[in-house]
Amino acid sequence: MSNSENTLTLETTKGPVVIEMLPELAPGHVAHIKRLVGEGFYDGIVFHRVIDGFMAQTGCPKGTGTGGSKYPDLKAEFNDAPHERGTVSMARAQSPDSANSQFFICFDDASFLDHKYTVWGKVVSGMENVDKIKRGEPVRDPDKIVKATLG
Repeated sequence: MSNSENTLTLETTKGPVVIEMLPELAPGHVAHIKRLVGEGFYDGIVFHRVIDGFMAQTGCPKGTGTGGSKYPDLKAEFNDAPHERGTVSMARAQSPDSANSQFFICFDDASFLDHKYTVWGKVVSGMENVDKIKRGEPVRDPDKIVKATLG
């Protein structure tokens, strides 16, 4: 297990999901996520877009995929980490520099996203809980992050 300062635990309605954050790949994104977690931003936020065989997306305060945090959007930090099962990566709009608070966890290989979205973490335990998250686009009565904690 890596050092706890880069460990993010999502208590979800399906059980805990532990993410190892990778500041060496995306230092700006990891710092931003840590700040949001520290403020309780992710507590109670739903998985609003969950596509079987692809990914589960969360982090929108509106629960629709249209919202972000009060902070400015992030500059892209595209890297060589592959989008594969357990990869945690930032969602964004058309602009490469439009990521803010929304992120997704890959269920399976999604290599078509490589170098186009910023990978900032990987699931190190609880992937079986990610697999149980209710599917939909949008999701009816969605699963959510009950609480997000660092360490």
